[in-house]
Amino acid sequence: MLLFAFSEVQATVVQALRGTSALEWLAVLTGFACVWLAARESLLNFPIAIVSCLLYILIYYQKALYADSGLQVMFIALSAYGWYEWLYGGRNQTPLAIAHTTAAEWALGAGFIAVFTAGFGYYLAHHTDSSFPYLDSFTTGTSLVAQFLLMRKRLENWWLWLLVDVIYVPVLWVKELYPTSLLYALYLGLAAYGYWQWRQQWRQQWQKEAAGPAAPLAS
Repeated sequence: MLLFAFSEVQATVVQALRGTSALEWLAVLTGFACVWLAARESLLNFPIAIVSCLLYILIYYQKALYADSGLQVMFIALSAYGWYEWLYGGRNQTPLAIAHTTAAEWALGAGFIAVFTAGFGYYLAHHTDSSFPYLDSFTTGTSLVAQFLLMRKRLENWWLWLLVDVIYVPVLWVKELYPTSLLYALYLGLAAYGYWQWRQQWRQQWQKEAAGPAAPLAS
């Protein structure tokens, strides 16, 4: 009985994947690529993220996930700015280095998420046919804060992406966006890898700064 149920679910998923539009598959592939590149600290993550976001504007709007559709517009703007920050946001317009999130950034981020979730969630609940107004707004607000921290190369941005991805997987599955749901399941692994990779880089930076400049050789 259990084996039959599993086979039935598997057949349903395979059929749904086959029926997925080329638009969504392209968005999935570019989305995976940009997160992988971000985890590798590559600047190429920004132009590819912009392409992926443009595709998801249409996809989310068609599924009545309006907050997430609008979020993509913000992501495009933040990606463009983040591109500049990574190149020139360090001291004396040098490449930006990985750093920890400050207490002020945590406080501002938490406040923004709370206000955005309550305000935009209320709007979606009373003026649209949004499927999950408050959950949709929470993931949108949290994603914006996570993207801001990523833009500033804050190590803890990956914590917020892990939280968002855990929520998105079942929500997108319910909305029958199966490839995108599976993509967010992969994002969980990429976020964990990104945190590990960035932490290694941060430790190398810290050790280099702690060691200071090499002493000149005696003549």
